[in-house]
Amino acid sequence: MDLSRGRDRQHHFALACLLLIVWLQLFSVCHAQNLGTQPATGQAVQGQTAAQPEGTVLNLVNWVGNVISPVGAALAVVMAVISYSQGRGVARWAVTAAGLLVISLA
Repeated sequence: MDLSRGRDRQHHFALACLLLIVWLQLFSVCHAQNLGTQPATGQAVQGQTAAQPEGTVLNLVNWVGNVISPVGAALAVVMAVISYSQGRGVARWAVTAAGLLVISLA
């Protein structure tokens, strides 16, 4: 009995989350910023600088994608070589390196 109650709660929670997402999409509670036809060069959004939260988040995402991910991929490749030389599995390191490279290319 207790197991089915927990499952029912999970289903109700999942349904509530799904309905919230649909409601937000249909009724446009969240408004996105529109750049229009003007290119935003060097800015997160037209009229904003990196000192504002949007610019800071964009700079952080760019830094993680362009600096941290390739360095992490190189370290994962080194760890794969070390694991291979010690006779251990290399799949987890290879998958990590591939995933970090995908992040950096996206």
